[in-house]
Amino acid sequence: MSDTEETKKTAAPEEEEEEYIVEKILDKRTRGGRVEYFLKWKGYSESDNTWEPVENLDCPDLISEFEEDRKRKKNEKKGGSGGTGGSVAGDDKKRKSASVDGDKKKKKADEDKPRGWDRGLEPQKIIGATDASGELMFLIKWKDSEDADLVTAATANVRCPQVVIKFYEERLTWHTANNDEKAEKD
Repeated sequence: MSDTEETKKTAAPEEEEEEYIVEKILDKRTRGGRVEYFLKWKGYSESDNTWEPVENLDCPDLISEFEEDRKRKKNEKKGGSGGTGGSVAGDDKKRKSASVDGDKKKKKADEDKPRGWDRGLEPQKIIGATDASGELMFLIKWKDSEDADLVTAATANVRCPQVVIKFYEERLTWHTANNDEKAEKD
C-alpha cells in the first residue's frame, strides 16, 4: 500500500489532507523572508508546477539534492571544479511525498491547458522580466486573453522583437551632461 493510500485511510474524512509526490525541485526563491521551492509534481504536467514554502514540504532528500546541485552549478560558473560526482537529479530514486494545503489541489482540467507560445496567441506587451531561474524570462500579456505567461527572452527576441524593443524603450532613461549637472546642483 502506498504512503498516499495509508494517509487517506488513517485520516478522518473531514480532516483529510491530500498528499502529492514531488518529482523534482526546479528552482528556489525567497518571498517575504520565506524560502519557497518551485516544484514539478509527479503525474502532473509542467503547467501545474507550483511555488511552495519550505515548511509545507516533507522531502528533505530532494531539497538537499537540489541545494547540492545548485551549489555545484554555481561553482562551475565561477570556474570551479564542480565536485567529484555526477548529477544526482537524474537518478531514479524513490521520491518523498510533500504535504500541501487543501487550497493547492491540482485541477485535471488545467493539466492539458497550453501555456506560452503553444496557445497560438499574439503577444500584446511584456509586463515584466525576471532572471530568478538563472535565465532571463519575460512575463507576456497576450492579445484576446486575460492570462499572462513566462517565456524565455531568447524566444521572445526571435518571435516578437518589436514587443521586446518597446519593453526596453519604455524603461530607458537618458543621461546627458546638462541633466547630470542640474541634478548635482539641486
